[in-house]
Amino acid sequence: MEVDRRIFIQKAGIIAASSVFAPQALVSATNRKKTKLGVALVGLGYYSTDILAPALQLTTNCELKGIVTGSPEKIPVWQKKYGIKDKNVYNYQNYNEIANNPEIDVIYVVLPPSMHAEYTIRGANAGKHIFCEKPMAPSVADCEAMIKACKDNKVKLAIGYRCQHDPNIQAYANVGKEQPFGKVKMITSAAGYFDGRTNHWKQSKSMGGGVMGDMGVYALQGARLATGEEPISVTAQASTTRPEVYHEVEETMMFQLEFPSGARAACHTSFGIRMNYLQVNYEKGWLKMEPHSSYRNNKGSMSDGTEINFSIANQQAKQMDEDSASIMNNEPMIVPGEEGLRDIRVVEAIYRSTAANCEIKL
Repeated sequence: MEVDRRIFIQKAGIIAASSVFAPQALVSATNRKKTKLGVALVGLGYYSTDILAPALQLTTNCELKGIVTGSPEKIPVWQKKYGIKDKNVYNYQNYNEIANNPEIDVIYVVLPPSMHAEYTIRGANAGKHIFCEKPMAPSVADCEAMIKACKDNKVKLAIGYRCQHDPNIQAYANVGKEQPFGKVKMITSAAGYFDGRTNHWKQSKSMGGGVMGDMGVYALQGARLATGEEPISVTAQASTTRPEVYHEVEETMMFQLEFPSGARAACHTSFGIRMNYLQVNYEKGWLKMEPHSSYRNNKGSMSDGTEINFSIANQQAKQMDEDSASIMNNEPMIVPGEEGLRDIRVVEAIYRSTAANCEIKL
């Protein structure tokens, strides 16, 4: 049994690590056959500039072809660095004209959450496939509208949950599915960091700020992936130690989940506390991950001595390559819009719980 468990984890990791597909020729949203998708980044803040654009230099199935920005001063910098053509540069006013550009197959929405629905829907109406950063949107209604727009326009929608493309995260999710230690009984999941900024969208309610939609979805997904279930009730408590900064939204959120199987989860997330771990207690053993949702070096161990420690060169490159392969092969996305919607349903319930100071049934 001990050997079988180790073999199971090793095989699960090998399958996950090798899940970049060999794409076939694409009939894209623009009806043009391609072997490499052109991506346009919408919003050129930190994540696009420091993370996604460099990752796109490492991808096999897609490449950086365009940008959409409201900051004209950034345009020459990006064009010089990445060779972006004048015709592939857009602003938020002429964004819809991207429909006429066959070099752009995918729009990656990397804006504050309050803008995700608008630019996803406009992009879908332009006939482009959509990658959208997390959180998917501030409300369930927005998420549903985004999914509908993509379905109506026959384009694919993927949410930027890079962690679900990481073989280490896939391995611990497989433990919950295969149950080598029996059923999940208790989970502790945490994700947070200290954010020293005082004037950022993450501190603005109107822009979709608050820790729950940002770091909170990592803590939430830790519990959801570990059980393979959706929660049936939630109780939550919001707090802040810096009311001068976090007066519109929460700095820290603690929430407790109950699952259909009877499993319970205690989750923590914060913009004021550095934490990144997951512990799952089963009927006959345990699993620990620390970190469990970082950009790199996610790793863990289990009570039988098995280690989870698969190497991955770049999460974002793997995410975009796999999502692009899903488009090329007309296969389901690993993280479709419906997955983002599941999280936001729980996030909305968490906010209702804090407001009413009671348990909310889902």
